[in-house]
Amino acid sequence: MFEKVLVANRGEIAVRIIRTLKEMNIKSVAIYSTAEADALHVRLADEAIVVGSPRVTDSYLHMQNILSAALLTGADAIHPGYGFLSENATFAEMVTAVGIKWIGPSADVIALMGNKANARQTMQEANIPTIPGSIGFVSEATQIKELGETLGYPLLIKAAAGGGGKGMRRVESVTEAERQFQAAKQEAESAFGDGRVYVEKVLTNVRHIEVQVLRDQHGSAVYFPERDCSLQRKNQKMLEESPAMHVTPETRSYLGDLAVQAVEALGYENTGTLEFLADDDGNFYFMEMNTRIQVEHPVTEMITGVDLIKLQLLVAAGESLPITQTDVTVNGHSIEVRLNTEDPEHDFRPSTGQLTTLDFALGGPGLRIDTGVVAGGTISPFYDSMIGKVIVHAPTRELARIKLARVLHEMRISGVTTNLVFQSYLLQAPQVVSGDFYTNSIESDILPAWQKEHLNESK
Repeated sequence: MFEKVLVANRGEIAVRIIRTLKEMNIKSVAIYSTAEADALHVRLADEAIVVGSPRVTDSYLHMQNILSAALLTGADAIHPGYGFLSENATFAEMVTAVGIKWIGPSADVIALMGNKANARQTMQEANIPTIPGSIGFVSEATQIKELGETLGYPLLIKAAAGGGGKGMRRVESVTEAERQFQAAKQEAESAFGDGRVYVEKVLTNVRHIEVQVLRDQHGSAVYFPERDCSLQRKNQKMLEESPAMHVTPETRSYLGDLAVQAVEALGYENTGTLEFLADDDGNFYFMEMNTRIQVEHPVTEMITGVDLIKLQLLVAAGESLPITQTDVTVNGHSIEVRLNTEDPEHDFRPSTGQLTTLDFALGGPGLRIDTGVVAGGTISPFYDSMIGKVIVHAPTRELARIKLARVLHEMRISGVTTNLVFQSYLLQAPQVVSGDFYTNSIESDILPAWQKEHLNESK
């Protein structure tokens, strides 16, 4: 097992990883920018080393500085968390080249699956169902028009190297093909340095279902119960839960088998998540694969009792998985919401400043708060707006929903504006109560209803 692990991240995920390292008696090294010398992850780590100025390009994305920090502190492994460099094949390759273990899949696999068009083609070759669309990249608008004739409209142009909604353009008709193609290419080039795009048919009334899988160096793999991440705004997840309401045990086995089939075809090591779109007819289509730990991994941990970070470390160290598929069972229901410093009343614009009050209401069983901030800390404009995740567990979905609503009601946060009020409303929305929601439900129905009710009340 490793003696010292550098955590190449910040915020709540850095804190999360450091806690497991401590429980495993492994020394931890935190990195930080000059704006975060007093951050929680810095306080909790055994060692901390500054890697640059506040801008992420000068610190948390500065590969040479982070690698130097690992070498200077004698770290024998690097855990990248999620975001930042976690899916950067170049960085993974650099880490491996200097004899430090990368806690994740190989650089080649990261590069392959990081390009969405290549990932799509690879999954097709592995007999994983994919969303109808282009094969490989689309290099000119005429190809989009041809797909429109075959598949019908609307179509969705997507950045091959992208994510988070950037480089994505919807094409409603043949007359929009050229304009949206050029817009998607330009945005993809600007955001990712890669202007290549591909095209998929827009599927309506679909749910976002994902399956996490973990495979060791000896060829053993296990999958975990699916997560429903359909409640999104502008392709950003707001609420996640497990298990999914509309997935039967038989379907769970089917999806899990697909996930294992995929990682075996890739020769995958460590953890990854396959994301699917599910329609009302029971069809599941592969969308993309994330080659790192997910933001929403706590809901899986809550219903299975498994420490996924610990499993990552064990697998990276060359050990066999300590669990088999029969050990992975569904125990109750878990729901997670993301708390962001943003203003729902003004199009969710970011909010910065000092956290004068931070009372997470840590009371009652089945409650977990993952955060990287403390009262008195400063919310900087340089970093992601998420200050924490609130996760609950209960015997049933309805009990979990009620518990989470209670917890959010008890919370007090001041100094900055957060999405707490909207998240509380989201849990009470009829679509969420019934479980009858899709990936577009927040933007098409729930948010407009909240704006009508909440904004009228506040006038």
